[in-house]
Amino acid sequence: MSKSRRNFLATTSLGLFGAAAALRSQAQTASNLPPGAPPAFGTGPEVGPEVTPATFAEAEKLVQVQLTDAERTMAVESWRRTMASLYERRTGPRKLALETRLAPASRWDPVLPGMHVGTTQDRFIRGHADPAPLPARDEDIAFASVAQLSQWIEHRKLTSERLTHIYLDRLERYNPKLHCVITFTRELALRQAKQADSEIVAGHYRGPLHGIPWGGKDLLDTAGIPTTYGAEPFRDRIPTEDAVVVQRLHQAGAVLVAKLSLGALALNDIWFGGQTMNPWLPEEGSGGSSAGPGAATSAGLVGFSIGSETGGSIIGPSMRCGITGLRPTYGRVPRTGAMTLCWTLDKLGPMTRHVEDAMLVLHAISGPDSGDLASVPSHLDFDAAAPIKGLRVGYFPKWLNQNPATEVDREAVEHAKKLGMTPVEVQIPDWPYGVLNLILFAEGAAAFEELTLSGGMNQLKAQVPDAWPNVFREARFLSAVDFVQADRMRRKVAMEMERLFSQVDLLLVPSLRDEILTITNFTGHPSLTLRAGFIEVKKARSDWAPDPKNPVPTFSTPRRVPHGVTLIGRLFDEGTIGRVGLALERSFGVVDERPPGF
Repeated sequence: MSKSRRNFLATTSLGLFGAAAALRSQAQTASNLPPGAPPAFGTGPEVGPEVTPATFAEAEKLVQVQLTDAERTMAVESWRRTMASLYERRTGPRKLALETRLAPASRWDPVLPGMHVGTTQDRFIRGHADPAPLPARDEDIAFASVAQLSQWIEHRKLTSERLTHIYLDRLERYNPKLHCVITFTRELALRQAKQADSEIVAGHYRGPLHGIPWGGKDLLDTAGIPTTYGAEPFRDRIPTEDAVVVQRLHQAGAVLVAKLSLGALALNDIWFGGQTMNPWLPEEGSGGSSAGPGAATSAGLVGFSIGSETGGSIIGPSMRCGITGLRPTYGRVPRTGAMTLCWTLDKLGPMTRHVEDAMLVLHAISGPDSGDLASVPSHLDFDAAAPIKGLRVGYFPKWLNQNPATEVDREAVEHAKKLGMTPVEVQIPDWPYGVLNLILFAEGAAAFEELTLSGGMNQLKAQVPDAWPNVFREARFLSAVDFVQADRMRRKVAMEMERLFSQVDLLLVPSLRDEILTITNFTGHPSLTLRAGFIEVKKARSDWAPDPKNPVPTFSTPRRVPHGVTLIGRLFDEGTIGRVGLALERSFGVVDERPPGF
């Protein structure tokens, strides 16, 4: 016996019925319904453009599903009454704008039910190495570690004002070569430096960042100072408040000398002022999207910098520019006042020349903030002198013999052995991890929906297939069902990482191995990238897809450039990768070599 439409609806999921009732109740025409009849899905007026079987046939190619002729015909007959109204928020008479800082109702929690992560104690013990006498040359001071600079300033062998002038002068001298600065903050910097010196003389020393000049990736809001996102449509944007990370660094007494470049809207290294270049190889870009922080830190133009990462934007430029990049656990550092690219992936972290410096900065910027719903309370247990002997360091043998791994990566495992750690061979399932990027593209397209649909994306300098303008337009055709499935896969991958970390204390991996970059960004695990040696290259490297019309430079004589490795830690266990990184940094013995010409 066939069921009537209403009987069919009455026997379907109450959840679906409730959702349908909520969606259609306003459009329902009650004149033909008996009193007390519930609203029915698909009985509202038709809205939106006309569709035909050909419309669905072509759309099927985009989402890679296939309907039969009968299914296609039914969809055509019902689409404008059932599904088209779901776009009302964006296109209908009750259009509703969503505020920039409005986060999705659902949020990613990297900590799985029942998982115990990180440490239960707060301990931060920095190294006590002799900072050595203050160098006579300004450039030697500029390349000193934050740990050294802080001791010279604390003991009044060096003033913050002098150090600030050194960095400001170097920024102005080398920026034309590197294109790493979007906005100089000279007036603010000199005012903060004078205040720092006055406080220190008066006996009010705030800690190891007091008086240290730094640069911020120009997606961190700064009150009264442009924050441009590196993108043409925002080049005149001036916030009224500081980002929380900026506030915390101000409270620590740090001195902001510049807003540093990023690839437009946090992609690669091209922004409205040009392309940011690598100090070690000025013919190639510095990598992105934390391009300016990578280049400026490497060239000794700032004491340290703050970058951000969604899918590799701290690790990439740290590798190429030969510095240390610390990507914290998702949720440790609040992103309030920072540009949103992807709510469930964005992370802010320090970029420095030495490992301990990154830990000093992390200590200052950690902790939750009510403006970032994903930020959570956490503990940081770091002791620079703690032993590492016996720690189990996992590595992937197969990866070490494939690109992008080099001899430097293979030797790093041997260094770990010599330091008393226990190398453990590990592996992960051969899953299509790249599918997770559907989440990134969908969230990014949502974050910049208005700019995309208004045509503002057309102002961006990079208009190639792998740049955001095209990606965000294409993302409109991603399937919502596949988004949910990718989100479910994300949890499955997180469970696999929990299994992996039951076998080891940390991982040592080739920094740019695509699988681990994707996995750990989506699971939220912390990473520490540090210089481990040098390699030779015969052509410039690029984050951009090959473009025959604009080939990268090649070199008749190979060029020597730095190469780093990456440590991956357990969730909220930055302390372990920090102390292992310190030991490896000493063992590698290459951290103090400077890029030629700077």
